[in-house]
Amino acid sequence: MKTILHVSKYYYPDLGGIETVAMYLAEGLTEYRNVVICFSTDKQYHEDEVRGVKVYRVPVNFSFMSQDVAFSYRKILKKVYAAYNPFAVHVHCPNPFVYPIVNSVVSKDTKVVLHWHSDILAKGAAYWLVKPFEDAVLKRADIIISTSPNYIPCSKPLVKYRDKVRVAQNGLITKSFDKQQGDDERIAEIKKQYGNKKIVFFVGRHIPYKGIDCLIQADSFIKGDCVILIAGTGSQDKYLKTIPCSERVRFVGRLSDDDLRVYSHAADIFAFPSVNKAEAFGIALAEAMYCRSVPVTFTIEGSGVNWVSVAGETGEQVPLRDVRAFAAAIDKLLSDEELCRRYSAAAYQRVVDNFTEERAVEAMREVYKEL
Repeated sequence: MKTILHVSKYYYPDLGGIETVAMYLAEGLTEYRNVVICFSTDKQYHEDEVRGVKVYRVPVNFSFMSQDVAFSYRKILKKVYAAYNPFAVHVHCPNPFVYPIVNSVVSKDTKVVLHWHSDILAKGAAYWLVKPFEDAVLKRADIIISTSPNYIPCSKPLVKYRDKVRVAQNGLITKSFDKQQGDDERIAEIKKQYGNKKIVFFVGRHIPYKGIDCLIQADSFIKGDCVILIAGTGSQDKYLKTIPCSERVRFVGRLSDDDLRVYSHAADIFAFPSVNKAEAFGIALAEAMYCRSVPVTFTIEGSGVNWVSVAGETGEQVPLRDVRAFAAAIDKLLSDEELCRRYSAAAYQRVVDNFTEERAVEAMREVYKEL
């Protein structure tokens, strides 16, 4: 059986968007033996097995500009690579610290797949320090994965290598968002808590590119009767709470997985005001659509957001950072039940047809067949 060595920043039970993708690929590509190397979160070295996948966790010495640095990484990667002689090394990007190490350890006989989740953005001069290593690993790669067709023409690193770029979409783990016993009662309680008004919902990290300030500013222009629930936490918490708004804007904090599922089903409208292509795909958007919440998004050049939700088909899309237009789109949905029903059904079906874990694994399976 051929082996795929997955190089991820972290791995389950440490979860984020990239880690979830790494997990369902390692568990789903069952015709291969799947092995993972990643950073540990406790500064200790670990070897463990997670649901049939062997995982090597490398201790981190320090972090710089959001990048973990591990002095023992090359030694451990070399040991793992020699032990398994993998058919392919699948690197989840961005993770520039590992690029020169992969290039120095992996032989020319091994295929290299770069899973390009996002360009390195907003790092200023620091980016130019890592750019030579990024260029080298892009040149070395046999195939580069973009998570949407929209991202490729607007990504400076990818354009040069577009002949070897393939699209393999992200997917959500649908069972995490399927209603469970008792959810209908909890949904009714949430709706009652907010006076049975229409719920406009946001969930995500409170960081600049998420555009939460645009959503809060849109509040003063929304004429319809609704509540705006903002879930999540992040570096912008204090700033966001200083933006003038009405009492219908509520911060509900970080939600458990169970609460996220219930709130997603309780929501009528999903506000997704991300403002640049740091939002490369929008897995939270797909999750909300699967729960039949109707999305309102900005037009973002080079982002997969406007591929996941199709303007006028699965939801509303308005010009970038136009808070009045964002408010008008929400009002349009609040006042048109039939339009919401049509969008809701189409949004759910688009996710089922394109953006589930199974669809994502199958897309990657085709990439490995090509290799």
